[in-house]
Amino acid sequence: MDDWFRRFSHRTAEIVGHSSAFILAVAVISLWAISGPLFHFSDTWQLVINTGTTIVTFLMVFLIQNTQNRDGHAIHLKLDELIRANAHARNALLGLESLGDADLKKLQDEFEALRDHVAQARARQSRAPDAGRPTKE
Repeated sequence: MDDWFRRFSHRTAEIVGHSSAFILAVAVISLWAISGPLFHFSDTWQLVINTGTTIVTFLMVFLIQNTQNRDGHAIHLKLDELIRANAHARNALLGLESLGDADLKKLQDEFEALRDHVAQARARQSRAPDAGRPTKE
């Protein structure tokens, strides 16, 4: 059952993510709007589009969430493999998604400080004259 749902949700996400699905949705809404005078803009006429869009939205949330969860998991596994394979990387960073918010904040602060340090070093380097280039006197 899980494999069937995985294939179904992946294929459905591909289909509804295509431009033709958007065009079809616009066409359905346009036909509904054009049919308003025919049905005298009745409550039933409004209920049809409200119910239809609510049902489609409700179901699509689950399909898209399933696809996003799987894609996110695959990306985490790929990144974990790259970290593990890189001799200079910290293997402690493997599985960061399981850390708590406070631990993630500490790591974020650490990386921001590192980024700032690198930016300052580059700025100093760009202001310093080249040691090998003669200066004008």
